[in-house]
Amino acid sequence: MKKNISALTAIAFASTALLAACGGGGGSGSNSTGSSSGSSGTPSTSTGSTQTATSANVSTPQYAATSAQLAAFQLLNQQRQACGFPALTENTTLDQAAQAHAGYLKTNNVFTDTEVSTNSGYTGATYADRAVHFGYPQNAFASGVSGGYFTNATLSEAQYGQQMVYGWLSGVYHIAIGVWPVTAVGVGWSESTFNGFPEIYASLSIGSMQSTSGATPLTFPCQGTTGVAYSSGGETPTPPNTSGNWGTPVAVAGNPSDTIVLTSGTITDGSGHTTTLQLLYSANDPNKLLPSFEGVAYPTTPLSPNTTYTVAITGTMNGTAFSRSFTFTTGNVVG
Repeated sequence: MKKNISALTAIAFASTALLAACGGGGGSGSNSTGSSSGSSGTPSTSTGSTQTATSANVSTPQYAATSAQLAAFQLLNQQRQACGFPALTENTTLDQAAQAHAGYLKTNNVFTDTEVSTNSGYTGATYADRAVHFGYPQNAFASGVSGGYFTNATLSEAQYGQQMVYGWLSGVYHIAIGVWPVTAVGVGWSESTFNGFPEIYASLSIGSMQSTSGATPLTFPCQGTTGVAYSSGGETPTPPNTSGNWGTPVAVAGNPSDTIVLTSGTITDGSGHTTTLQLLYSANDPNKLLPSFEGVAYPTTPLSPNTTYTVAITGTMNGTAFSRSFTFTTGNVVG
């Protein structure tokens, strides 16, 4: 399959309590970093709902059985849980916010985190604004990712949904959806056609950030992960020290109050060839988008498909040293 992500916008943090920005930048978190575009635009108006952050959660996914949304939801949870991160529960209010934004992307033929109030389909400038518009509590954490791609292959809707998740997880900033300590998600999906083939517009809204139990920090990928994209590109903003596509990123994450600093990282293929990884964390991120509780190590050139790699990473969490070593296997996906 030939896939071209026109503009894969990165995860954005938005919380009224923390006064963080939302928009066309990467992940951020409890230290209130945000995106370069800020929170411009007119905030959406709440529906007046008195629901809590979890009252719209559903115990059984409501997505259609063969839909891209269900496939994306299931794959993301599979990848998260395999590495010890909490499962995400579908939240129907976040579904509405994500679906509205996916529709906005399609209607305006754009790929962006933010919405402009003068454009058709506007429901809020930021992920948090759009969540509140549909009744999500104004003081609750809400965030998200958006993106899309064009393809000249005819696949099932489930395969399109899986492809989108693999694309997000291959981004240095987007990989946040696999590792952030959140527990609620909504999936939005819209399609048009280009030269007779699907043109995908997708968005995730996430919420309910909270500390998790168990040993931290955790990593994604982790021991035994398979199928992840071996090459990635098309992320906004572009990760530091890359020109063209880069290889599978490895995210290291703790709880919201933690501070991660990465000190070394290598990746070794089956032939013993070792590559030193680029280390990115809150204190050295030039885009000021990574939260304090997340670090990302990544090769600045693509890996190989269907290949097993060994990762070794060291760092500190809240000043205490940690090390992680594991193997994972790439698939044949380009993110």
